[in-house]
Parts: sequence; structure tokens; C-alpha cells
Amino acid sequence: MKSMLSRLVLPVGALTFWGLMTAFPVLSQAPDNTKNNKDQTTTADQQKMDPSDRAITQKIRKSIHDDKSLSTYAHNVKIITQNGKVTLRGPVRTVDEKNSIHSRAAAVAGEDNVTDELQVASASQ
Repeated sequence: MKSMLSRLVLPVGALTFWGLMTAFPVLSQAPDNTKNNKDQTTTADQQKMDPSDRAITQKIRKSIHDDKSLSTYAHNVKIITQNGKVTLRGPVRTVDEKNSIHSRAAAVAGEDNVTDELQVASASQ
């Protein structure tokens, strides 16, 4: 009886898992930001590994991260640096956060080298 039961456990478990994955397909799909990224010209994965560009990004990121008054949204904005030009992208909670992040980036890279694509998110997001 025990060996028969142990031979059934794996197939029944696999069948149950398959049934759950087909019943709840959302669980088996990876998140996809393709629609959000289609219209954007630069994305974070396009940043080159140039030491000076990485240093600029790192200084801006540290400045943002060290400010505990900023929201989680602000702490997670995208900072893309290519050839000394910085693009800021992502949602923030307030206009003050948007201005704060922009000024931090401008202090590191220079005002003319910052493209601000930050968006103020509504409270419901």
C-alpha cells in the first residue's frame, strides 16, 4: 500500500500544479513593461559601462537615496547616463520631489545635461 501511494504522489502533484497554472495564468506570466517602454527613446539597459557615465549615475542615485524625505517612488526613478547626458524617468509623488531630483541631477551633471521625463503620479497609483 505504501509503495503504491508513493508512486501516485508525484503524478498527482504534477497534475495539480499544471491545473493551477492553467486555471490562474497570471501566476505563470512574467511582468511585461513593453508597452510602457515602446515610446521612450532611452531605457536603463541602454546605459553604457563607461566609467564616467557610471560615476555620474552613482552620484545622483546616492544623493536621491540619502534623502529619506523622498517617497519610494522617488527613490526608484530611472537614471540613464549616456555620454555625460542624464535622462530622468519614472513616477514621483509630488512636484517638489520632481524638482528635487532634477536639481540633484543638475548639480552633478550640469543643468544643460539633464533631460527630465519624471511624471507626478496620482495618489491612487
